[in-house]
Formats: sequence, structure tokens, C-alpha cells
Amino acid sequence: MKVWSLFSLSQLKETSSRFSRLLSNLSQRSLRPSFGIAFDIDGVLLRGGNPIGGSPQALRRLYADDGILKVPYIFLTNGGGVPESKRASELSKLLGIQISPLQVVQGHSPFRDLVRRFENDLVVAVGKGEPAEVMLEYGFRKVLSIDAYSSFFKDIDPLLQYKHWRNKQTLTSEVNKLNSTLNFDSEAVKGAFIVSDPVDWGRDIQVLCDILSCGGLPGKEKGPQPALYLASDDLSYQAAFPSERLGMGAFRIALESIFNSVNKNPLQYTYFGKPNPFVFKNAEAILMQVASNMCAEHKYGDSPKENQFSTIYMIGDNPAVDIKGAMKAGRPWFSVLTRTGVFKGEGNHQEYPADMVVDTVEEAIEYILNKEAC
Repeated sequence: MKVWSLFSLSQLKETSSRFSRLLSNLSQRSLRPSFGIAFDIDGVLLRGGNPIGGSPQALRRLYADDGILKVPYIFLTNGGGVPESKRASELSKLLGIQISPLQVVQGHSPFRDLVRRFENDLVVAVGKGEPAEVMLEYGFRKVLSIDAYSSFFKDIDPLLQYKHWRNKQTLTSEVNKLNSTLNFDSEAVKGAFIVSDPVDWGRDIQVLCDILSCGGLPGKEKGPQPALYLASDDLSYQAAFPSERLGMGAFRIALESIFNSVNKNPLQYTYFGKPNPFVFKNAEAILMQVASNMCAEHKYGDSPKENQFSTIYMIGDNPAVDIKGAMKAGRPWFSVLTRTGVFKGEGNHQEYPADMVVDTVEEAIEYILNKEAC
């Protein structure tokens, strides 16, 4: 009788231990993480196209051993110039992880919301990369890059003869797509979109002033200004060169100054990108979508709609953009400033102090995962 009791007690302890482990596992899989992360790219993860700050190994810590995402995160950048799908593919190769297009939020991503307004109107896309392709992928139907649009107007660029670097093959292909359907003497440009950093500032400022001063019909009489949208308004950013480079905000200042000097009415424009609070609100919604996909993949028991994020970490290198934006957005945003990009000083930034300052993104992830006990 005594032996039977001891054996039962042993069994009971083992069963209890197994049950506790089962409950623990179920608990871990029934709740998604209560936090999310938004990464800036240039100056935090990459510099001149090369990983920095231990970014590949840092990001891998956000995945389970089987490669499935365990912490919801997105890339929140003012950069762009290519479709989100292409950028996701590029980042996947550079960082050695599988990234979904949903996780890539670029400065021009909010342009999607303007498709209905301009769906059947002629619009011009400005910037490096593939600005017209970006707009076409969003659903705009009549889009020309400023390179292609300018080619329809003889002598609109007085310095054209000196620009031997232009890609004429790409330009011809783009022009041929719309050449038979447009009459540039009568069809006005309804919107100009600065998708990414302009390449030919002199030509672009000249042609934009023509478009915006003449009601969308260059060379004609003065008319109402068409809409102008900028993907971001960064004055500078950190690239491969040691000193910061002038960004889209610098281009906007130049365009606005010249436009206002030759027109009675000041330039009207709308810009997106960080530190605009709208961008952070939109980013939060996209993070919820990422978390929702995780719930479906992991078969988590809760829904993101029922369990909002308690904290969203913004990891950036630019105090006036990343940190200021997180400060303006307020809860649940928590700002983490790295010293691998624009900010390189000791201590914290005086005007836009971050909630946390670290040397690298790897240190930032270490801090977050320890804080969240992951």
C-alpha cells in the first residue's frame, strides 16, 4: 500500500510537470507580442547599401528557429523610388531574412490613398529610381516620369545638350506607352508627385515651375496651380559619404523659393513622410496587419483588434525626423536613437531627446527584447 502511494505521487508530480509545461506553451502561443518595432533604414540598418550596426543578426532575433516571424516589425523610411515589392526583395537579400512587401512603408506609400482623385488624370512623377512604375503599381493610369514628360517639349530644358548621361532607351520605352493617347497641347497635368530624391535639380525645378505656374500646361498662360505632393520633407540624410547629404526637403526649399520669386501666389504643397503624425498612425495600422498575419500563421488565440500594442519602438538615427515624429505621435510610441547615422553625439539630442539612446541597432534590439522579456 505504501509503495503504491509513493508510485502514484511520483506519477502525479510528473503529470503535473507536464501539464505546467503544456500550459506554458499554450500561453506562449495564445498571445502575440504586445509590442511592435518600426525601423528606419538608412543610417540604422544600412549605409550606402551595406548593413551596419550588426543589423542582420539583430533582425534574425525577431524570428523563431523555424524562420517564422515572432515579433511584428516594419521598415518605416522616408526613402523610396521603387515599388514596395522590389524594396522588400532588395532588403531580404541585403539583410539575409525574408521580408514581406507589407513590412515596407516608404515615404511615397501614402500616395496610394490619392489614386481615386487622380486615377484618370495625367500626373508627373519625379525622382530617382522608378517613380512612374511606383505610381502605376499604386493604380494611377496616366503617369509619366518628369524625364519622359520633358521630352515632349522642345527646348523646355535649355541645358539638355550637355546631359550625355541620360538613359535614352528607358525614356523612349516610357514615352511610347502613352504617346498615342495624350495631347500635350490640351491635356493638363493635374498633379505632380515628388516620389523620391530628384536627380536633375535644375531641369526638374524648371519644368515643375512651368507645370505649376501655367495650370498644368507648360508654355501657356498663367493658370491655377495643379496639386503638388512630396513623399517626405527631409532636409538631409546619412548616406555613404561621411557628411550628410541634402534630401527632398532641400529640393522643396529650392523649388518653393524660385516658384515664389516668379509667381504672385505662393507655392501650395502637401508632404508626407516622418515626422508627420499621419505617417506614424498609418504605420501603427500596418503593424497591426503584420500582427494579424502572425496570428493566422501561428494560430494565436487573440485578435489584434482586441489587443492593441502597449508599445511601438521607433528605431531611428535622425532626431528631427524619427525621434520628433515618435514624440508627436505620442503613446504607444517609444523612441530609440542610434549613433550610426545622422546623430553621432554623446548623451541625448537636446531639442528632440529620445526615450533611449544606443550605439547600434543590435544594442537597440537587445534592450527591447530584455525589456519585453522575449
